[in-house]
Amino acid sequence: MNTIVSDTIEIRVRYAEVDQMGALHHSRYWVYFEMGRTELLRKQGIRYADLEAKGVLFVVVRCSADYRSPARYDDVLELETTITRQKTCRIEHDYHLRHKETGVTIATAKTTLACIDSAGALAPIPESMQLQLDPESKP
Repeated sequence: MNTIVSDTIEIRVRYAEVDQMGALHHSRYWVYFEMGRTELLRKQGIRYADLEAKGVLFVVVRCSADYRSPARYDDVLELETTITRQKTCRIEHDYHLRHKETGVTIATAKTTLACIDSAGALAPIPESMQLQLDPESKP
């Protein structure tokens, strides 16, 4: 794996996010992963809202996850989001969600996002966004 950019955020599991068995519902993981992507970009000086205002959009074209251990209401989790690869029109992310106190892995996941324009056509990732990344670690 070739890490380009990585960041970790903290997330507390809210009551509304758990299922009838008291575990974090599987659908919420994807919300967390989006939070990780958004904050990773923000720390690079890039806001999704600014990209969208310019007609630059990112869509998830592939996703997979392995759920390892349940998270429960009020657990504090750490989510590490890593950009592992960036091509002309595509960004790949890896995610590692773990319990902050114990370090137990809750889930790991991967996504591939494609850059599109406001008409829905594949578009190159803006040069200004690529300049935020370490050019020596690009594949």
